Amino acid sequence: MAPGQNPRNISSKDITKNMTLYTTHNGDIEIDPKTLAFKKPTGNPLVLMMAWLMAKQKHLKKYAQIYTELGFDVVVVHITPWQLLWPAKGTQVVAAETLKFLENNKAYEPIVMHGFSVGAYQLGEIMLQMSRDMERYGSILDRFVCQIWDSAADITEIPVGLPKSIFPKNARMQSALRNYTLYHMKTFHNQATIHYMRSSQMFHSTLLKSPALFFVSKNDPIGPPSSNHAVRENWERADITVTFKCWDHSQHAAHFMKHRDEYLQILFQHLETSGVLEAIGVPKRAKL
Repeated sequence: MAPGQNPRNISSKDITKNMTLYTTHNGDIEIDPKTLAFKKPTGNPLVLMMAWLMAKQKHLKKYAQIYTELGFDVVVVHITPWQLLWPAKGTQVVAAETLKFLENNKAYEPIVMHGFSVGAYQLGEIMLQMSRDMERYGSILDRFVCQIWDSAADITEIPVGLPKSIFPKNARMQSALRNYTLYHMKTFHNQATIHYMRSSQMFHSTLLKSPALFFVSKNDPIGPPSSNHAVRENWERADITVTFKCWDHSQHAAHFMKHRDEYLQILFQHLETSGVLEAIGVPKRAKL
């Protein structure tokens, strides 16, 4: 956005209980509840945003606004703690809905992937479903032009991240829920943990080969540099171009709030080098 320019009005619309559209499109948007297809496409490119756990709409809107100012629509996929704990009835259902939306709204192209924290797990679930029918879903992958991972969390961090998300200021409740989460992952191995493991393996081997940007910080226990570096190494071996930004001090899924100017500069540079901005007609250097 150019300095002094007024932000365009951003509106939100629920597509499902777990998917929200943010757009500056003025017209009415009608969505078929069975197919999740828009009756009339907005004509905008898309950012598919995987939210962190317990994310507030006001915070998600700030991230969405970065992209709506560039002319994108943003679809945010958000999951609940219950959906995370019971994947077969939770996150896998959300993954199927997300795939249905992408499949039935083919006008959305190019697509940028921007994920936070547990969103890495959620994308793993989506890619697992894609991998079972690549003839059907391969063309969806071709529409993705780049990806951004902010504080990506691996399965080993679920017992750390889940309690902090639900009880951010209550250490006693965090401890209790951490103990329960460890019990849950051990007791419900077939109903839960095995799904986390498969999703993690899929995220590490990834079907999405477009250039990637990682935002991490050394003091983040939920999305630590170590697990993100492991992903980076796997991706670079698969010839995926990876940009890695690691701060000494920041905050999980809030790097933008802590390092706003630097975050935006690195993000816009990534969008530019990926050819996204040129593809959607954003003039060079007219973005800040």
